[in-house]
Amino acid sequence: MAVDVYLMFNGNCREAVEFYAEAFKTEKPHIMTFGEAPRNSEYPVPEEAKDRVIHAKLNIEGSDVMFSDTFPGNEVVNGNSITLAVVSKNLDGLKSAFYKLSEGGKVEMELQETFFSKCYGKVTDKFGIGWQLSYEE
Repeated sequence: MAVDVYLMFNGNCREAVEFYAEAFKTEKPHIMTFGEAPRNSEYPVPEEAKDRVIHAKLNIEGSDVMFSDTFPGNEVVNGNSITLAVVSKNLDGLKSAFYKLSEGGKVEMELQETFFSKCYGKVTDKFGIGWQLSYEE
């Protein structure tokens, strides 16, 4: 059994998924919107929700990360209690992802050698998601 990550956004999920796909050089993501989901007459989708993402998924370094926008009226509040940790044997890919995630974000710890990794860094991206990137030999 695996535990996967599911990230929620306030209407900017498509932008985030495409950003992460570029940062981690994944396959192009399949993105489904609320408007594309099967219809249920008991739960109509309001016009302002039709272009919001109901589901998307990326595989980042062997881990599935899933994404969705909230339904209008249910807003996400970003906190600092959870970060995503990416451990990779690909140093160049790790550095590339770190610098991409840093664009418009806040670097909390520049990439550097630590007692536990030859290359480690921590960043909160422009979407408020915290990332720890670590090189594993």
